[in-house]
Amino acid sequence: MELKVKDKESLLRRLMVAGGEPVSGQMLADEAGVSRTAVWKWVRELEEDGYTVRSVRKKGYVLEASPDRLSPALIRQHLKDDRFVKDIIHYESVGSTMPLAHREAQNGAPDGTVIVAEEQTEGRGRLARPWSSAAGKGIWMSVILKPDIPPHRAPQFTLIAAVAICLAIRETAEVEARIKWPNDLLVGRRKVTGILTELQADPDRVQAIIIGTGINVNQELDDFPAELADIATSVRIEAGQQVDRAALAAAVLTNLGKYSRLYIEEGFTPIKELWEKNSDTIGRKVNAVMMREKVTGTAIGITEDGVLEIRTEDGGIRGIYSADIEPAE
Repeated sequence: MELKVKDKESLLRRLMVAGGEPVSGQMLADEAGVSRTAVWKWVRELEEDGYTVRSVRKKGYVLEASPDRLSPALIRQHLKDDRFVKDIIHYESVGSTMPLAHREAQNGAPDGTVIVAEEQTEGRGRLARPWSSAAGKGIWMSVILKPDIPPHRAPQFTLIAAVAICLAIRETAEVEARIKWPNDLLVGRRKVTGILTELQADPDRVQAIIIGTGINVNQELDDFPAELADIATSVRIEAGQQVDRAALAAAVLTNLGKYSRLYIEEGFTPIKELWEKNSDTIGRKVNAVMMREKVTGTAIGITEDGVLEIRTEDGGIRGIYSADIEPAE
């Protein structure tokens, strides 16, 4: 696919593709249909964003170093398969990426549109619980999908996302993340990722599924609020080194496209098998804590609808649709 310079972000991608070779400022200006002064201003903006761009006399511009940012160009550079991602919209700071994704979907954004932010000030998880989303530390991202499915199948996409993120963390950072039903990823007993799935739908057909995720990537222990210090972790803490956030975001998006296609082509069974294989919940004795009762037993699997099945102490099997899952004493 031809890369045409049209703005700061596409200029950055062109400099990346050049692989350290100078790119003529006049050529960039001619291609974009702007003046060389406009190109120079884009370069200055990139430098303000933390990129190191060197001007080589009579040869052009060279990208020498990139900051740890979730810029669309950096994410695209790391994509192993770019069929899924149609657009990446980047923000410095937002309340939450979820309402922005809902708005984009309502305005006709295509399947594979990504909203990503360096910081969320009002990040939230399941049941509207707050999610700490510090600037420059994690991946705060919402993805729009538009599968041709009935609404009752939409919860399966939470499980698809969990598989995609779990395997992306392993592939990128060699950290043994595992999936906790219904929508968390753990390393050991500490939470590293939360997933939130919301729906836009007619009575018989999905219009859009919005998958929001918060991945703790480069936090250190003292970056977490006191109330999270004993229950949260980050990929960096577990890997013992800083992690490239753009590379991890790209791995998540590559996997999300891969497993969404697998689901559409082969149904939920292969996703179910991957989810159960990588689950922290299956095989454990757990308490499923609901508003009016607590169910204790061994988690034995999930149904085609993503319902957790627990074998209770009397030998019966209970289907759990929504609950907080805790280890049983």
